[in-house]
Amino acid sequence: MEAVWNEIKSAIKEKIPGHCYKMWIEPIAFDKTTEDGVFLSCPNQFYRKRILTNYADLMETEVNRVLGKSYKLFLDVRKQAKGSLAGASPAQHQMLLPSIHSKMYSGRMLRRNFTFDQFVVGKNNGLAYSAALSLASRKSSQQNSVFLLSKTGNGKSHLSQAVGHHILSAFPTERVFYITAEDFTNEMTYSFQNNSIGKFKEKYQNQCDVLLMEDVHYLSGKGRTQQELALVLDTLFEADKKIIFSSCYLPGDIPKLDEKLRSRLGYGLISTIKTPGYKTRVKILQKKSAVNGCKLPQEVMHYLADALAENVRQLESGLIGVAAKSSLLGMGIDLNLAESVVKNIVRQRKTITVAVIKKLVCEQYKVNQNDLVSRSRKQRILKPRQVAIYLSRRYTDQPLQAIGKSFNRYHATALHAIGCVERELKHNAPLKQHVKYLSKKLESGNF
Repeated sequence: MEAVWNEIKSAIKEKIPGHCYKMWIEPIAFDKTTEDGVFLSCPNQFYRKRILTNYADLMETEVNRVLGKSYKLFLDVRKQAKGSLAGASPAQHQMLLPSIHSKMYSGRMLRRNFTFDQFVVGKNNGLAYSAALSLASRKSSQQNSVFLLSKTGNGKSHLSQAVGHHILSAFPTERVFYITAEDFTNEMTYSFQNNSIGKFKEKYQNQCDVLLMEDVHYLSGKGRTQQELALVLDTLFEADKKIIFSSCYLPGDIPKLDEKLRSRLGYGLISTIKTPGYKTRVKILQKKSAVNGCKLPQEVMHYLADALAENVRQLESGLIGVAAKSSLLGMGIDLNLAESVVKNIVRQRKTITVAVIKKLVCEQYKVNQNDLVSRSRKQRILKPRQVAIYLSRRYTDQPLQAIGKSFNRYHATALHAIGCVERELKHNAPLKQHVKYLSKKLESGNF
């Protein structure tokens, strides 16, 4: 009968996406067949609920087709063989879910819709998705960490949080910490100031089962934080804990980073998430519009997928804008409405070059272009140069090495300049106004 069940699984595999099969169908095991029906088992109550909700009809159809007889399907949680579709009681550990201690995790809240089910898989992110799913499902004992690399807005936060959601649902007693590198730094600083560094170390070294850390490039130049994080990672790796890092930069490209920590960040699989292609963008719009209850005409969907090619966040912004404008104005969704929304979103990136940015910055700060590429470290030259490098990274598709070369700098120096501007934008009002003004001119094409 085991061979028959494998045949049934193969048939199901042909009818659903590969990642759905791997996550939900593959873990199901055959138990027995009786006159009443076919009995199967799955890892836990979370799996059972999701399988019954989404795949029960398909499974029952294939069972009846292959066996040539109408059977009722029973699905139990493994090690609890007496349950059935109607009578299985939840696994005991699931009863602990309301308890604050069993569900406790540290740092930021996980976004409810950032799950594996809501993630659209394409050629641009297939490896990253498989790596994250494998780590969350504990299918590979050799894989303890994944480093997710991508530009802003392409889904690395979604995948990181999906790992957290999956582990908390499938292994509810696990302690999942979801934080940014800046959160870690601020918490460590607070601990030193309040003489509670011992509690800080205890929390991360002995009370953490899964660490999800975003924006690790923020650690650049923060020597004390790097030392503490390296010690935490050593402890977690030795204890076989799971870790997800994410960043816009490779570990080797982050300047002023301790070599010990750099090696820890690159210890596991480094997986890149690229900008989605046209077909994947269409799939994303189909998925998001269905979830949000928005019916997009095919011509509008394909127009948005073609026009909003920068990243997933921009694509979602277009979809939300179209749906909101249609609702507020009481208009039907058509190409004219979509075009009116898109023209306010799309940046004129094709015409923006590093040379254009240099020219604008020089006009704004009253310096010449030779100053920007000189070796001068005078403040009146240094700040415009850093702003120009920051805008070049933001508004062009040039790699960091090429941007650095355009300013007669190494890529590490260019990355440092970007970090300096990003930090100053939080508290330096005049600089924020300058960057806002330059950004507006670039986005409007007024240069």
